[in-house]
Amino acid sequence: MAAVCHGPAALIGLTRSGGTPPAAGKRVAGFTDGEEAAAGLTEVVPFLLQSTLEKRGGEHSGAPGRQPDVVADGRLGTGQNPASSAGVAEEVLKVLSTSKR
Repeated sequence: MAAVCHGPAALIGLTRSGGTPPAAGKRVAGFTDGEEAAAGLTEVVPFLLQSTLEKRGGEHSGAPGRQPDVVADGRLGTGQNPASSAGVAEEVLKVLSTSKR
């Protein structure tokens, strides 16, 4: 599973077969609360992604400003913002090349 920027928001409403959120206990990246504030969107978006991932048990990683930040944890690859897209794609390729078919 891979997601970049606001894409990890798709993880928010999901649960694993055991009932835990997919981000629980995982290192994840996504648009930061600081980036939302800098864009003037904290009162516009339905929830702050970083805070919500953390509340659901994720260990959020974030780079300053709009710098890329790519996190791979098992079969979950996430990126902080569009600048992270190529790095997340590279991580996906690594996982696919080592996964059993």
